[in-house]
Amino acid sequence: MTTQVLKYQSQSVSRLYFIAAMVLFAGQIIFGITLGLQYVIGDLFFPYIPFNIARMVHTNLLIVWLLFGFMGAAYYMVPEEAETELHSPALAIALFWIFLAAGALTILGYLLVPYAKLAELTGNNLLQTMGREFLEQPLPTKVGIVVVALGFLYNISMTVLKGRKTSITLVLLMGLWGLALMFLFSFVNPENLVRDKMYWWFVVHLWVEGVWELILAALLAYVLVKTTGVDREVIDKWMYIIIAFALMSGLLGTGHHFFFIGMPGYWLWIGSVFSALEPLPFFLLTMFAFNMVQRRRRNHPNQAAVLWAVGTSVMGFLGAGLWGFIHTLAPVNYYTHGSQVTAAHGHLAFFGAYVMVVITIISYAMPTLRGRLANSQRSQALEMWSFWIMCIGMAVMVLALTAAGTVQVWLQRLPETNALAFMATQDELRIFYWVRVGGGVLFLIGQFTYFASFFAGGNHVLPGDKHHKHGHDDHASGAAVNPLQAKPAQRVHPRV
Repeated sequence: MTTQVLKYQSQSVSRLYFIAAMVLFAGQIIFGITLGLQYVIGDLFFPYIPFNIARMVHTNLLIVWLLFGFMGAAYYMVPEEAETELHSPALAIALFWIFLAAGALTILGYLLVPYAKLAELTGNNLLQTMGREFLEQPLPTKVGIVVVALGFLYNISMTVLKGRKTSITLVLLMGLWGLALMFLFSFVNPENLVRDKMYWWFVVHLWVEGVWELILAALLAYVLVKTTGVDREVIDKWMYIIIAFALMSGLLGTGHHFFFIGMPGYWLWIGSVFSALEPLPFFLLTMFAFNMVQRRRRNHPNQAAVLWAVGTSVMGFLGAGLWGFIHTLAPVNYYTHGSQVTAAHGHLAFFGAYVMVVITIISYAMPTLRGRLANSQRSQALEMWSFWIMCIGMAVMVLALTAAGTVQVWLQRLPETNALAFMATQDELRIFYWVRVGGGVLFLIGQFTYFASFFAGGNHVLPGDKHHKHGHDDHASGAAVNPLQAKPAQRVHPRV
């Protein structure tokens, strides 16, 4: 039995969500490497796992594990920010198992049942929602996601309403409610292809380049409050500026997806201008993270979490900001749309902005969920190695895909005469695809190094350790207080 450093016992439900997120994360990367190999070994695992099914599993696992991560982060953060126990820990646990079962059954359905048959068995003829990228889930799964989201939002919202309101929780709630509301467009699948793509982008773009950015800002602000001791007023001002730019550029920036789907021509200008502004919130995020770490009032013992927080801002700016800007303008996107340049941007943007911020909150929260202020030096050293290995692996993949996309445009799309056919072009890109597989394997090594860090031995930093005195910023004034004075120490319940 160890002394608990959690301020509120109900925060412990987040541990289930974090563990599930990491397991599904591993599955996503394994299927990603499988896809990379299928680019160069076309009949790999055929007919058991054809390319279209592997890709569907890869992207769906990404969405599901990030949602698990967001939900776990909310269950951990909100009780502490609101200074009250979670409204219903039992509901949180029940929703976890419902969501996990629905996700597992959906993935098994993709792997074991032909997709057309799966659509027939799950009532797609009643309400046609299947067959669109990222939204391939059967109708019962989509309904289940809505039920889980409503239960989750009820639980979190009631917790905030009965407790202290902070800027972090309010921004987080805006992002989470926006996420749930935007998902409702996945049920709209009109016969008109232009309207279909427009509503599809309402989900996909307004998630990742809209409301998810609010969640990102809230999670990052929370970790920086706890690890730097900088006054909340300072962090709040930065957060408000970041989300203002994110919403201003992200909402109208949706237009860069409307260039070539049959929408009116004015979207060429609107999409180009506001998409060009989308790197700004990520640049501000980078300045924010470095500024807060530089102005820190304490050296938190969990330096691995601080590294992930700073890394999130840098990689997010590179992936979502710089690589997005590279091909977002209409005259450039005319040639690069749907090429490997798009894949390079997508991989780096998701990793930098959302994968890394979920890892950040897990790295900060998991030690406290296990009765420590921070992991041992050996554990943190492993975690920092995993950070660099994953970042280098992702950089190798992204640079390989960027080079492949550039050559693809040069050979297939720029020439007005004698352009290579699609498959002939793919043959010329094989060397880049092999490098991409190497980067993926390196990333997987980094991922398992990260998992290993949670099992590394050594002397962990415990509550009251005289060598690591630090406070928690629990008040709007930013005053640092000892976490053990804020609330009496509690005991870990073995069942959690």
